[in-house]
Amino acid sequence: MKQVLLLILFVVLWSSPVFAAGKQYDLRVDGLACPFCAYGIEKRFSKTEGVANVEIDLKNGLVVVKTTDGKSFTEDQLRNIVKDAGFTMKSMSENSLGK
Repeated sequence: MKQVLLLILFVVLWSSPVFAAGKQYDLRVDGLACPFCAYGIEKRFSKTEGVANVEIDLKNGLVVVKTTDGKSFTEDQLRNIVKDAGFTMKSMSENSLGK
């Protein structure tokens, strides 16, 4: 019984970062046409402090940026990161990631 409780406790503590609340930004970006474009913008966001994950949808020109717990960006900050990668951000939506 002790071993089962310890195992459950270990699993809960080990998986707690998965439940950390961050933010998700859905960015519509002009000019995303190929995997090389996606790599450039993904690389730029990956180097940004507080970014946990970046997903690119080339077909829809969408960049999905997820942040670490407690990190958020302004629209201007995101626009500048996209611009530094050589693209133009058309629009942005923001969602909180639940715990």
